[in-house]
Amino acid sequence: MDVHLYDTYTRTIRKFEALTLPKVGLYACGLTVYDYAHIGNLRTYIFEDILRRVLEFNGYAVLHVMNITDVGHLVSDADTGEDKMEKGSRRAGISAWQIAEEYTQAFREDMRKLNILEPAIWCRATDHIQEQIEFIECIEARGFTYRTSDGIYFDTSTLENYGHLARIQANGLQAGARIDMGEKRHATDFALWKFSPQDEQRQMEWDNPWGIGFPGWHIECSAMAKKYLGEFFDIHCGGEDHIMVHHTNEIAQTEACYGTRLANFWMHGYFLQTEEARMSKSSGQSLRLQSLLDQGFDPLAFRYLCLNAHYRSILHFSLEGMKSAATSLDKLRAAIYNLGEAGSVDQDFLVQFRQRINHDLNMPQALAVAWDLVRSSLAPQIKKATLLKFDKIFGLRLAEWKPVPESEIPASILSLAEQRQNARNARDWALADALRERIAVAGYEVEDTFDGPKLKRKRTGWTS
Repeated sequence: MDVHLYDTYTRTIRKFEALTLPKVGLYACGLTVYDYAHIGNLRTYIFEDILRRVLEFNGYAVLHVMNITDVGHLVSDADTGEDKMEKGSRRAGISAWQIAEEYTQAFREDMRKLNILEPAIWCRATDHIQEQIEFIECIEARGFTYRTSDGIYFDTSTLENYGHLARIQANGLQAGARIDMGEKRHATDFALWKFSPQDEQRQMEWDNPWGIGFPGWHIECSAMAKKYLGEFFDIHCGGEDHIMVHHTNEIAQTEACYGTRLANFWMHGYFLQTEEARMSKSSGQSLRLQSLLDQGFDPLAFRYLCLNAHYRSILHFSLEGMKSAATSLDKLRAAIYNLGEAGSVDQDFLVQFRQRINHDLNMPQALAVAWDLVRSSLAPQIKKATLLKFDKIFGLRLAEWKPVPESEIPASILSLAEQRQNARNARDWALADALRERIAVAGYEVEDTFDGPKLKRKRTGWTS
């Protein structure tokens, strides 16, 4: 069964065909490690993880490469302002190198908690300075660069197809409030190498043919992707915010040097929003995975939440949505656990499932197939085997889950539950809700039944 994926470059869903069967080269833009990842970042990495799982489900051997940006990403897309790593270092009071290591490890831990498969290759920008210098030399030799007092810039007017990914016309763009032209010739021109300011001592800088400084943000991905995957490989991924600038410039660099658009498919995950605001570290609209864990959520409940929205649609985040996802995940886990031993896989349901996942990673429809299977009349052992097969894509660790053993309910919790029931009987709903919240904070749940309220410990289904 063929896999069809949406390609941002062509703006079409088209059949995926590996360039060199059965291998697939997959490059994913990783984190700029000046701060913790927020759940908007993590939604993109879950999408990329689903993509990899779907490809492997279909028999491909995926070489997954992810970069770590630990130098060169300035606070402005217009190549102005300070390096985010230097800014993070000053904020935390430790070196930029320490900042990079701390947030890289935190990022990898978040990925582990979300059951995101480990990339085959992690590549740091600071470990590939020579490759970036050589890439810039190639671009310069072909006449696509010019020099200013603060760096070496790519002249986008010299590239006929510049901006095709984002459907922008370089000649039609004007410098505005967001773009500080400085000595740039065109609004879309971008830095390949920045010179260290003479009045500033930088922690991260290197000597090179043009003068001491540091690489621009975009050159690292072009150079590292080429090193590990070649001049033209299968799929390049990232968030939708990379389309306009970062990925557009990656393509420009590679077209200038090697005459390719770097990747056959360009795929992008859409934003996670809260209260209609895009989540980003720079805007302050940032929520970490740990924040959800601190509120008692299972990290895989966030993964389940992401599965409920197609990767090319905006996901509106709310705590109510998280609670609903956690409840649904618990129900799915319990249903599978209670099916007993696994038997053989049902091929009809497997075909339905594969059709959904192979059509541009349609996870909401794939989940619907799973719930249809749960409610079906198939034998329990067949249901279980088939659902566990589906979990190769979902990544919810369904085979590992076991119910949390019930323990004796403390007297203090029983007292709160009794007070809550009295408040309900008196129709004091505000007090009843407040008492339920106190019970929840203590790690217990109240279930109202026809026989009266029943208490149980919260089931996270996950341990570190």
